[in-house]
Amino acid sequence: MQRREAYANDQGAATSLVAVTARSNRSKADQDPAQWLPPAAEVHCRYVAEWVATNLRWSLAADEAEVAALREMAAGCPEQTVTYEPVA
Repeated sequence: MQRREAYANDQGAATSLVAVTARSNRSKADQDPAQWLPPAAEVHCRYVAEWVATNLRWSLAADEAEVAALREMAAGCPEQTVTYEPVA
């Protein structure tokens, strides 16, 4: 429970808590990138990189559909890098 609370309130990484509109937050809900991407195509590469960084930071699991979608999207983002610092 303590780890889940720390994840939900992570302020240790700039990309962990990104301000978005309430509408965007509701449309995303708890969907992963295999099911939802931001409406603005120009931020897809950044979104995918931040999603991967957060998963790596917290050692989160990803199902096969999520991994396949992330790989497909990453292939179209050759200039994007993933940077993260693992949670202590």
